[in-house]
Amino acid sequence: MGNQLGPVAQALADHCFDRVELLYNYPESDVAAYLQWLRSRTAIAVVASRCDLSSPVNFGEIYQMAEAALARLAKNPSAVQLNVLLSPGTPAMQAVWILLGKTRFPVIFWQSSVEEGVRKVEIPFEIAAEYVPTAGSVDSQTLSELSTASAPTNAAFDDIVTQNPQMQRLKAQAAILAAREVPVLIYGESGTGKELFARAIHNASGRSDNAFVAVNCGAFPPELIDSILFGHKKGAFTGATADREGVFQQADGGTLFLDEFGELDPAVQVRLLRVLQDGTFTPVGGREECRVDVRIVAATNRDLLQAVTEDTFREDLFYRVAVGVLHLPPLRERHGDLGLLAGRVLETLGHQDTHLKDKKLSAAAKNLILRHPWRGNMRELHSTLLRAALWSSTETIEAEDLREALFQMPERGQGLLDRDVSQGIDIQELCDDIWRHYIPRAMDAAHGKKTRAAALLGLNNYQTLTNLMDKLDLK
Repeated sequence: MGNQLGPVAQALADHCFDRVELLYNYPESDVAAYLQWLRSRTAIAVVASRCDLSSPVNFGEIYQMAEAALARLAKNPSAVQLNVLLSPGTPAMQAVWILLGKTRFPVIFWQSSVEEGVRKVEIPFEIAAEYVPTAGSVDSQTLSELSTASAPTNAAFDDIVTQNPQMQRLKAQAAILAAREVPVLIYGESGTGKELFARAIHNASGRSDNAFVAVNCGAFPPELIDSILFGHKKGAFTGATADREGVFQQADGGTLFLDEFGELDPAVQVRLLRVLQDGTFTPVGGREECRVDVRIVAATNRDLLQAVTEDTFREDLFYRVAVGVLHLPPLRERHGDLGLLAGRVLETLGHQDTHLKDKKLSAAAKNLILRHPWRGNMRELHSTLLRAALWSSTETIEAEDLREALFQMPERGQGLLDRDVSQGIDIQELCDDIWRHYIPRAMDAAHGKKTRAAALLGLNNYQTLTNLMDKLDLK
C-alpha cells in the first residue's frame, strides 16, 4: 500500500550507512520525484547515477556497470565496508551482485521486505572464479534469457504443465474466462504462475491480436503510479518534459495485466475504479478525457477481502475486478507436479542452450527437491535448477550440486496450524506434506531399511510404509 516503504527507503530507515549509491536505468523524469522524496527522509548522503542498459536483464552490461561501481567504491580510502541491497532490481542484477560479491569484492549482502524487514543475507555457498565448467560456455545473452524465467509472450494453456487435479480444474476455468469479456482476479504466492495464466487468458481471447501490457503496481513510487497508469502531459510536474502515454493507452484494445494489484495507493484506486466503470480517464496535467477499451487481469498475493474489511482496499473496486477469480496453489501443494516440473525446467534449459542439454537429476537430487518447501515456487525452482545445471561438471546434477544452489531462508511464521481456512484448505494434503517431510528422513536414518524406517515413524509394518511411499510417489 502507499504507506509502506520500498526496499531502499526501508533499509535506510532501519540501518545507518555512511553513504548511499543508487544505480538506476529509468528515465530521469521518472526518478526525480522519488529521489527528492528519498533524500527528504534521511540525513545520509544519497548519490544517484544513471546506467544506460539496453535491457534490465543483459548480463554483460549489468556486469560492466556493477563491476565499475564496486571497483570505484573499493578504491575510496574512506570505504571501510561495502554493502549491497539485493532486493531491488531484476534477477539478472541480483545474480551479478552475488557473483561479484562472492569472488572479487568483499561485501555484506542485505535484503529488505515488508514481511521480514531488513536483514543481512548469508549466501550459503562459495563460488571459485576458476571453476566454471558449464557456465563458462554459456554466453551473456543466453544467460540473460535463461535467468528471466518470464512467461513466454505466446503462452498458451498447454504451457501450464500439471497432472494435479486442482491445477487442471483451474486451467479449465481459465479457458472459460478467456472466451468472455470479464475482468479476472488471480490470487497466488509469488512465483506460482500468475502472469503465465494471464498471458494464456489473453492469447486464448478475442483480443489476442492486440497488446498485452503488464505493470507491477508495487514496483513504483506512489507519486508516479498515477502517471504510469494514465499518462501525463508535458509540464504536469517537475521532470515531465514531454507528453507520455500511460499503460491504459498502450493496452487499448488488448489486455492490461495489473500485477501486485493489492499494493495500489487508495487515491489511485478511486481513479482506477472510474476507468473500469466507463472506460474514461484524464492524464495527469491534462484537460481532455481519453477513452479506452481495455480488459483487466489483476493479480495479487494479498487477502483483498481482509483488506476490504480493514478499509485499506476499496470494496467497490474489489467487486469490479473480482468477476472471474482464480486461486493458484503454491508449488508445495501441487501434489505430483514437482518432479514433472523439474524435468520440464531442465528440458527447457537444454533447448535454450546446448551446453545445458541432457542435464538430469540424480535420485538423491530428486528427493531433495521433494523435501524443499519452495517458498519462491516456480521462480525459485527455475533459478535453483539453472544454478545447479551451470555449476555441475557432469550431465547428472547430484544432490550436493542442488544443495549448494539452494538458498536456505529462515522459517516463516505460518505453520500447519496457521493456514487461512477462509481461502480453503486440504487437510489430507497437509497430512501428506508431513509424510513427504519425514519419510525420506526416516529412510536416511534407517540406511534404506524399510522395517526400521517404519518403526521410526510409528508404523506397524514396512508394508504400510511402502503403501504410503507409492501413494506419495516417493522413490
